[in-house]
Amino acid sequence: MRKIKKIHKAISRPIADLKTVSPLPSATLEQIDPFIFLNHHGPQVYPENNNGLPFGPHPHRGMETVTFIIEGDIAHKDSGGHESVINEGGVQWMTAGSGLIHAEVSSEEFMKNGGDLEILQLWVNLPAKHKMTSPTYKGLQKDSIPAITSEDGKTTINLVSGTLNDQKGAFETITDIVLSTIEMKSGAQYDITVPADRNIFFYVVRGNVKVNGTSVSYFNLVEFENAGEEIHIEANENSLILFGHATPFNEPLVARGPFVMNSEEEIEQAYNDFYAGKLGTWS
Repeated sequence: MRKIKKIHKAISRPIADLKTVSPLPSATLEQIDPFIFLNHHGPQVYPENNNGLPFGPHPHRGMETVTFIIEGDIAHKDSGGHESVINEGGVQWMTAGSGLIHAEVSSEEFMKNGGDLEILQLWVNLPAKHKMTSPTYKGLQKDSIPAITSEDGKTTINLVSGTLNDQKGAFETITDIVLSTIEMKSGAQYDITVPADRNIFFYVVRGNVKVNGTSVSYFNLVEFENAGEEIHIEANENSLILFGHATPFNEPLVARGPFVMNSEEEIEQAYNDFYAGKLGTWS
């Protein structure tokens, strides 16, 4: 079995009236290469006539954002001309690459009527050779995400990227990243095999599980050693896990604000390009 190195509790980092916790990065964990950032917004209930999500126009370069809408919705718009409203159970995958400007706010309907909101946004690094790739965006609703159910019907894998049991995930990716959400009913057991040289991302969104004999509750991220391949999960109650794994890049990482590059010089260039309008314009 994979040995657990440490369990990291998410830190409260509210943004305006949006409840937010984040386990990565933190004082105890900089990254799980190539996974570099996670914000968990909510869960919370918005009243009628609310202001919605506060993420107005802002730039990115050198990384990808993968956004999981657990409850509520997100209205996406970017300088590449992409627009969508993705609802509960859907996923957005944006490759910032060489750079773009985007906004992630709530739909007019959500701001008018309010409701439950819970969203995960994961940042995934890009290797140096792909930092300046052309930006792309794709948003998919829940019914476009393959759902693989265990034989006993107690575990469902929503396969976002990668391959499981010959089933391909919803998104084709630049790197070999595997991402999914795992829904487990109380009492469910599930086994996963991950090669020892791949880094694992394991965050408990809801509930409480036992992973390789260690209990882990919601708002906690599990950091694994790179030894052993087997992961055994038991759900102590109805639970939701954000799970992924990938080959580490083992490259220098410099992150400042919305830009993730390999050197300070590249970060400075990103800011200069943004101010010069080279990452797109916003109207």
